[in-house]
Order: sequence, then C-alpha cells, then structure tokens
Amino acid sequence: MAEARNSFGLTKVKQIIAVASCKGGVGKSTVAAGFARALFSQGFKVGLLDADIHGPSVPTLFNLGLSVQVYSNEFNMLVPPEVEGLKLMSFGFLLGDGPAVMRGPIATRYIQQLLLQTDWGELDYLIIDMPPGTGDVQLTITQSTRLTGAVIVTTRQMLSLVDVARGILMFQKVNVPILGIVDNMAYFVCDSCQKQHTLFGESHQLEKRFGVKTLIEVPVILNLDLKPFMVKGVEAMLKSLDEHSRNTELVPQVSFDGEHIHLRFADGRQVSVRNRDLRANCLCAVCVNEVTGKKMIDPTKIRADIAPKEITPLGNYALGISWNDGHSSGIYPYPMFQSIARGEKYV
Repeated sequence: MAEARNSFGLTKVKQIIAVASCKGGVGKSTVAAGFARALFSQGFKVGLLDADIHGPSVPTLFNLGLSVQVYSNEFNMLVPPEVEGLKLMSFGFLLGDGPAVMRGPIATRYIQQLLLQTDWGELDYLIIDMPPGTGDVQLTITQSTRLTGAVIVTTRQMLSLVDVARGILMFQKVNVPILGIVDNMAYFVCDSCQKQHTLFGESHQLEKRFGVKTLIEVPVILNLDLKPFMVKGVEAMLKSLDEHSRNTELVPQVSFDGEHIHLRFADGRQVSVRNRDLRANCLCAVCVNEVTGKKMIDPTKIRADIAPKEITPLGNYALGISWNDGHSSGIYPYPMFQSIARGEKYV
C-alpha cells in the first residue's frame, strides 16, 4: 500500500519537465513560472513544483506572501493550491518566511513528499523548478519519477556555461533528454538607438558548443513583460519534445580505442576521429577563453596516450567524454566529429 500511495500523485500526469540551471541567479525560477503560464495559456492543464527547499521562489513569483495554506485530503495527500489556473506546490507554503535550516537527507525527504505525495490530479504538464547544483536533491527527483525532459537556463557568463555542462551530463547519465537551452539576459535594447547590445558575448557559440538547441534568447526587460518570450520558448520546447520522441535513429553506435573514437549511424555513415584531435578541439569554458574565444589548451601538451575513460551519449545531439587526463567538462556534438574528420574547422 505504501508504494501505491507514494506514486498516486503522479499517475495522471502526462509529461514532467525539469527546468534547471545548476547555477543560481540566472533566472531559472522566472523561466519555470513563465513556461508554466505559457503552457496554460495554450489550453494545457499545468502544475508547477518549486523544488528549491532552501530558496523557494514560487510564493514571491506569484505574489502570494504568507496567505497560502496547504491542506491534506482523505488520502493524506497534499492538495496544491490553484493560482492563475496553475496547480502550485512549494516548500515556501509550509515554511513561511523563515530559513530552511536542514541537512541533505531531510531536504531529500521533503522533496519526495512534495513531488510524490501531492495530489496533482490530471495534468498535461508538470514543470519542476529544480534547485541549483547536481547533488542529492537533484538525483532524488530524477530517480523518483520519469522525467520527460529538461530545459537548461543559463547566461553567457563562463561560470554559468561550466555549470550547464555539468547539468547536461547529470541529466543524460540518468537518461533524461535535454530539450534545449534558454539563453537568459542575453541582450538589452538601447532606449536611444534601439540597437541590441549583448551583455556576455555572442550567442552563436552556444548551440555549437553544447550541441543542443537554443529555445529562446531572453533580453533584459525592466518591466518584466516576458510573456511573448515565454510563449515562443514553450513552442520551441514542444517542438523539441516531439523531435526527441521521433528521432532516436539519429543516435549513432559509439566505440573507442587507444587512438580513435568511432561513430556508426543508422543510415550507414561511419566517422572516426583521433582522440588527440578531439581533445584539442574541446570548446568548454576551461579550454576556450569565454571573452576572447582564444583556445587555452596547448595541443603540444596533450598527453601522448590521451584516450576516453568514459563516453556518455547526450540524447541525439552529442557525446560527453571523460578523458584519462582528468578533463570531463567537454561536450562534443556529432557535427564536430564530421567536421574534424573532413579536416575542417568546427567553430
């Protein structure tokens, strides 16, 4: 009986989407709430779970203050309050304005309760606003339920992009497809000249660097009127979700040895790239200067026996490789393999 009751809350939820950043302060919670509102505006039944135990944002984002009270039903399940047509759940409803001072195992139990013991009812989409990081709480969520996919929110700053790589690897190691990236605070429009000015660099590097699509570039808007951008982002996410469900044949078979990594695609194409060439072309923030674009890895210092220790397929777009020199933050899109094999520059 205990297992049945623990899973009861999600039995009528069709799709579960994680919105994550693995980095605080990049606007993840704002995007999660914006995507939930945009999905509801398109006629879907939507729930939003605020999974950040230590810094819940939903009460503030929906201007709820301390007025929300959460009740249990006859099945001892939490009943999510409905606001703006959305079913919401947040530890902030239980915590009030006090600090959440607790260790990891206790926070994990609270997350399980909010996720599994909330009576979500019939939902087309449950959006989970993930907490920053890649620790126990994040793994608990990925292991406690079947996530349909994940949306990664980032800015173009180096520290954010490094964490994006960690987040993508975390989700893919537990077989959660990445639906795309939300490039937040990407630019602002000058009041005087109406020209777009980027804050942290150009955007064209993102897709090539990480191998996943940019769903939407969100500008800095002082009046916070983000609805048109959120609607556009949701439309791109739904398209990506459909593509991921249909394009499993794009994922190649992967093998490697002490000299090469080999890809074999379903259509018969075969690509082999030298380990040294691939390691020298890593585009992660450790190997490429985020401001100047200059490579910081010296090809002459790459060890002679460089080889993968572990290769992780990242959905249908790239590979994550842990090398025997200790480097593991690189993400290698399949087009990169093809460009290097042809002797072409990838970026």
